[in-house]
Amino acid sequence: MGPDTGTSDSGWLTLAVRLARENVAAGGGPFGALVVRDGQLVSTGTNRVTLDHDPTAHAEVVAIREACRKLGTFDLTGCELISSCEPCPLCVSASLWARVDRVVYTADRYDAAKAGFDDLAFYDMLERPRAEWSMPVRVVSLPDSRSPFDAWLANAERVEY
Repeated sequence: MGPDTGTSDSGWLTLAVRLARENVAAGGGPFGALVVRDGQLVSTGTNRVTLDHDPTAHAEVVAIREACRKLGTFDLTGCELISSCEPCPLCVSASLWARVDRVVYTADRYDAAKAGFDDLAFYDMLERPRAEWSMPVRVVSLPDSRSPFDAWLANAERVEY
């Protein structure tokens, strides 16, 4: 973790925007994110989708992964996610799974759409019934489909999350 900077939301957001801008100059996408805990910078992340050939390497996900590594936990309760842009559905989901206390951003999904990113389209798609999605998502029933969950529940040494 970095030193206590006493930085406000606008100060953290300014850093996230700077990281995003620098990432564009380095060949990455225009997104930057930070994880902050108790006024201290825990981690940063920039969009590495094209650089790493990884569609999940969004700035927020990169920052969350690094924070979890540094803190030695998958639970970021007590942390905040600061992002240069409104997190897309993937990043909102990652934030929920990480249990961050709050998310703060500056640009929004409409700004991202104007720059050619799918955030707005994905948010719109998620509001429609699955039958109307551009990508089919369907269930196939199997007799033992619940067996992994039964094994999980039977494992007395499981780590809840």
